[in-house]
Amino acid sequence: MDRRTLLQLAMATGVGAVLSEAAPVAAAAGGRPVIAMLAYPGMFALDLVAPFAVFSSMATHDIRIVWKEKGVIPSSGIGIEANSTFADCPEDVDVIFVPGGGAGTVAAMEDPDVLAFVASRAAKARFVTSVCTGSLILASAGLLKGKQATSHWVVRDRLAALGAIPTNRRVVIDGNVITGAGVTAGSDLALTIASVLSTDKLAQAVQLSIEYDPDPPFQAGSPEKAPADVTRFVQGYYAGVTNGFDQAIARRKKALAL
Repeated sequence: MDRRTLLQLAMATGVGAVLSEAAPVAAAAGGRPVIAMLAYPGMFALDLVAPFAVFSSMATHDIRIVWKEKGVIPSSGIGIEANSTFADCPEDVDVIFVPGGGAGTVAAMEDPDVLAFVASRAAKARFVTSVCTGSLILASAGLLKGKQATSHWVVRDRLAALGAIPTNRRVVIDGNVITGAGVTAGSDLALTIASVLSTDKLAQAVQLSIEYDPDPPFQAGSPEKAPADVTRFVQGYYAGVTNGFDQAIARRKKALAL
């Protein structure tokens, strides 16, 4: 029995009643409320896969992996299959979620179809969310003006150029906008979203179900903790892609008249 089936059974029992004392949410016509997860070529796979594991384990939502067309999308060497297109994704979604990446994210920041889709769904969504550099896509769509937000530490401060307020926290909530820091913060972000969509108890049940209990072998997961030479190495490693972000940000800043 997989985690999703187990939690579905729990939701149908007294245990589920205890776990899901949430306010009702609007469902897509004829079904459950929708979490729309943008996918695009060149995204970082874990940015999407880790939150997907949490959302699917909740067993409360219809999860849509969305791109311009259905099929397998290359993402950091691993194919992610889109099961919905921009055109057939419901207009009313509970959550719009945007993952990050490198050069693929730079391209998405200036893709008119991507920006139009994200903006249209964000206009009606209960929650507008991202992890890692996905927040730069939200900002490029004009969705983070005046909002506290975070991103991967290498580019977090660049959010300010697109009207956001860079915030050095792993998960940042500002109104209905919830953003996560780099890559692995997607699990923290998704569990936070799970708690606001349902209850802390359900989010805790999902966390236990996926045994999310980080205990890394090194204290090097942020610039504040990592050795200085390691931080410099990573900054140098990303220099090419950060230059691409800077160029895209400059163009989007002009387009948004910021």
